[in-house]
Amino acid sequence: MISDPIADMLTRIRNALAARHPKVDVPSSKLKLEIARILKDEGYVLNYKLVEEGPAKTIRIYLKYNGSNLPVISRIERVSRPGCRIYVGGTDVPRVLGGLGINILTTSRGVMTGAEARKTGVGGEVLCQIW
Repeated sequence: MISDPIADMLTRIRNALAARHPKVDVPSSKLKLEIARILKDEGYVLNYKLVEEGPAKTIRIYLKYNGSNLPVISRIERVSRPGCRIYVGGTDVPRVLGGLGINILTTSRGVMTGAEARKTGVGGEVLCQIW
């Protein structure tokens, strides 16, 4: 059993990018689907889809590379961990690299980027940072 499924998802993406794979499969959950949606909306991955093969559902994430075959995601890291949760208020949502990256938060209004949370004035748990 995995103690931190979000960290497992991020590690799978990180490893697939390092190996230059075109896609990566991740065990599915509602939270992981929302993270994949945000990554697609922000332009960090090409696409994602829910694959139902057998009893278990997986999320297939299609990774994005630039013209010289370098990954669009240069760094993806977990912020809040099961042993040390990181919560921020609506006015204290941190910026990633001065606005060049994004962070993903779980809030009372759902999963959203740090910019959306700042705009709506809602805080929550900082899941990860991507740039």
